[in-house]
Amino acid sequence: MTSTDTPAGTAGGTDRRRWFALAIVMTAAFMDLVDVTIVNIAIPSIQRESGASFSQIQWITAGYALAFAAGLITGGRLGDIHGRKRIFLVGIGGFTLASALCGLAVNPEMLVASRFLQGGMAALMVPQVLSIVHATFPAHERGKVFGLFGAVVGLGAVSGPLLGALLTEWNLFGWEWRSIFLINLPVGVAGLVLGSRFITESRAPRALKLDLVGVALVTLGLLMLLYPLIRGRELGWPVWGYVSMAGALVVLAALVAYERRKSARDGSPLVELSLFRVKSFAAGIAVQTVFGVALGVFFLVWTLYMQVGLGWSALKAGLTGVPFSIAVSVAAGMSVQQLVPRFGRKVLQAGALVMAAGVLLYLWESGHYGLGIAPWQMALPLVVMGVGMGLIVAPLTDAILSEVPREHSGSASGLLNTVQQMGNALGLGLVSVVFFGTIGDRLRPDQVGPAFADAFRNSLGWVAAVMGLIFLLMFALPKRPAQHVEGEQAAPERKEPVLVS
Repeated sequence: MTSTDTPAGTAGGTDRRRWFALAIVMTAAFMDLVDVTIVNIAIPSIQRESGASFSQIQWITAGYALAFAAGLITGGRLGDIHGRKRIFLVGIGGFTLASALCGLAVNPEMLVASRFLQGGMAALMVPQVLSIVHATFPAHERGKVFGLFGAVVGLGAVSGPLLGALLTEWNLFGWEWRSIFLINLPVGVAGLVLGSRFITESRAPRALKLDLVGVALVTLGLLMLLYPLIRGRELGWPVWGYVSMAGALVVLAALVAYERRKSARDGSPLVELSLFRVKSFAAGIAVQTVFGVALGVFFLVWTLYMQVGLGWSALKAGLTGVPFSIAVSVAAGMSVQQLVPRFGRKVLQAGALVMAAGVLLYLWESGHYGLGIAPWQMALPLVVMGVGMGLIVAPLTDAILSEVPREHSGSASGLLNTVQQMGNALGLGLVSVVFFGTIGDRLRPDQVGPAFADAFRNSLGWVAAVMGLIFLLMFALPKRPAQHVEGEQAAPERKEPVLVS
């Protein structure tokens, strides 16, 4: 079946296949989320077995995020133009192949290169998830679907570390860490087969063309911004890095100017700038970017703190994160279905404050108990942090996309995922400053634990400060959930979002 956006949405209310399609695209989103968290928990094992340097370890995580961020806007637009189902299937197929190459990597350089490829393929796959949901489900069902999406985020967070820990500990077939990538193969093949059968094709209702100049500018701007952040500490913060980051702002400004002219000329820009006239979209994008920075810092340093600083096994570290992830899943489901309809923006702001409180509690416990801290002592701050994150992730996605017209759902989804991943990559870059920057280059064995614990506490202070900034940014969000836009009339033409009392 093939349809444009408007028929897909209309059919969505009666076609039961939409729920099978939802399960398939959610599985793909789950696979992407797991692949990020599963790698974090296996980093020490990868370092031991492959001999990777700290810089290469950063690139194993940041390379994925960089390729993902640079390609998401393009991936979303390709779905609008060539069909979201088609691009989704290309993405999941390429992601599966890249996962196989990661698992078969013979050295750290091949693993880093394969992670770049994996991130690029994820950039084709992931934007189609929200686009397919947006184009397939009628407006009154999307709140429920985004609640499920939030629960999947939490489930991915719990399953990734735990699955990574189990696979690493079991050492299946002597593969050690390689199994964390090879596990994607059967899931990816199943997604290809079932997706080709159950996902209904959809694309923008009018013909669009790929904006190649826009693709070049957005990719160049993101690379110029993120590469110096990730390599800066290792290279001694050279002058060219600062020049590159300043130049990135010039390139992105040129992108905006070009896209404005492109939109006026043929109505087919890569970045749909009219979306930023929607208050909920523009404010939500800002929040999502900064939130990605906090998550990028926390998850990597948390893993290094437990496994290197405290000397815990991958399984022990993975099990320690279970309370956090369960809390995320439960709070995400409740926030969209029950809390946001009643309390609106206050739920997201409460989430930012609750998460900051959990971070500060974790910081205090780490200092109070020192290297003798136990997993059960971490449970309370992790639950508090998980509740805070759950109150943010699902309703924020719903708020950002609620007023986006269907013909731009791919572009909007790509932008949403791009800024999240850009924030995540910025956070990974900041790890060089807030974590590795406080650790000496040559540590004796007895110095490793205290040094990593100190660096972890320093990082938590930064994360708490970022959550405070997010709380302030959330004042720009609408006070109440906006109605979902139907049809092709763009919400940007209204001065203010329509609010539901």
